[in-house]
This record gives sequence, structure tokens and C-alpha cells, in this order.
Amino acid sequence: MNLSDATWTEIRDLETNLAVVPVGSTEQHGPHAPLGTDVLTAEAVADAGLERVDHDVVRAPAIPVGIAEEHRQFPGTMWVSSGTFRDYVREAIESLAHHGFDRVVIVNGHGGNVDALREVGATITRTGDAYAVPFTWFEAVGDHSAEMGHGGPLETALLRHCEPDLVREDRIDEARAGGAERWGEWVSHVNLAYDSAEFTDNGVVGDPKAGDNERGEELLELAADALARLLEAVAERDVSRPEGR
Repeated sequence: MNLSDATWTEIRDLETNLAVVPVGSTEQHGPHAPLGTDVLTAEAVADAGLERVDHDVVRAPAIPVGIAEEHRQFPGTMWVSSGTFRDYVREAIESLAHHGFDRVVIVNGHGGNVDALREVGATITRTGDAYAVPFTWFEAVGDHSAEMGHGGPLETALLRHCEPDLVREDRIDEARAGGAERWGEWVSHVNLAYDSAEFTDNGVVGDPKAGDNERGEELLELAADALARLLEAVAERDVSRPEGR
């Protein structure tokens, strides 16, 4: 059930303790893809995953701003500090748990959020307020994951499948020409770059032309199936904490 569309009485009468929270970012994705790419893809995967489970699940509103200062040179990008982000996500989950939705899967669409979300899940689980785990969709698409860039083939493919009107197809060649082949500038296994503008002229990493609608359909199937399996596992898991040794 979509929390934003429901009334409080409908939520009160819902017999479930399972919730999904989409999380993304509002940041540049090159000249061809919208600033909301990470939110749109997280929501698409969350909704497709929910269609595959038999459990009632509360689908919370998406959190649209994340840890994205690395894109600060590109206009329109928004970000918050990692501390603010962790606190916001944790408190949002605590509010769901207050109403009994204390098993939560965070569906993430932004790489910059990954470490913080794992920390949030650990913190809120160890306090006993809820059991929460993060799921990042582009880590759950099999061999495709190796090609994850930024505004590259995977995100462009999923957008072409789910939100085709938002992809500026006339700018794909421009996106390819100004993009980088990989994320960062590496020496001795160390990324010397902190901001994306240091290694990509237009914010793109990877080849967006390699992400067509058919690939987007496959990505959505893979990610949604993986999310459904995770939701089933979270619904059935013994979430009591181990005793001290």
C-alpha cells in the first residue's frame, strides 16, 4: 500500500509489519538524464518488487536528497551531509516502526548513499527499534552490475524502460562524447579524485548508448525479483539479537 495515497484509518487496519523506503538523490546525470534519476529508478524497482510478493507492504514516500556533494560543480545537484542523511533516514524508519512497521527494506538508487545506509540499518537494528536492511538495485542485476557508471548504460536503460519521456535522446551523442570510461582517477588502487568533475566533463561515466529499452526491461526484472526475495526473507527472519558470549 502506498502510504501517501492511503488514509490513516487504512494504515491502522493494515495487518503487516513490513515496509519499503525508496531512497535516491537529486543530482546531475549528464546532459541526457534527469536530476531525479536515482529517485525514479529506486521507486520503479520498489514498486515492481512489491508486485511480486504476497505480503502486504507499506511503501513509504521516497527520500529524494542524499549524499551527493561529489557532483557539486553541476547545477541543480542537491546534497546533505552524511550525518544529516543518516539521522533523517533513521528517524523516518523510526516513525514507521512507531506504527508497527518495524521490518524495513531501504531501496536505494544512489551509490553515494550505500555506506551510510548500511550504517543506518545496523544502528536501528542494534537499538531494537526496527530491523532495517538496505538494498541497492544496481548491485542486484547480475553481470550487468560491472557496467554501472553514472548516467551510463544501466541507469539510461532503466529510464528508457520506465520513464522514456525523461531521456533527452537528442543528447545521447553529447553525453557519450563528454563522459568518462570509469569512475575516478586511480593510482595504486587509490582514487585520487573526490569530485566527479575531476574526471568527467559532463558528469557521465559509461556509455549511455549501450542502455536500450530491452536492457532496461531486463534490469527491472532482475532487480525486482531480487527485491522480492529479500522482502520474503526479511518478513520471515528471526530478528532477535544474539546473546553475549
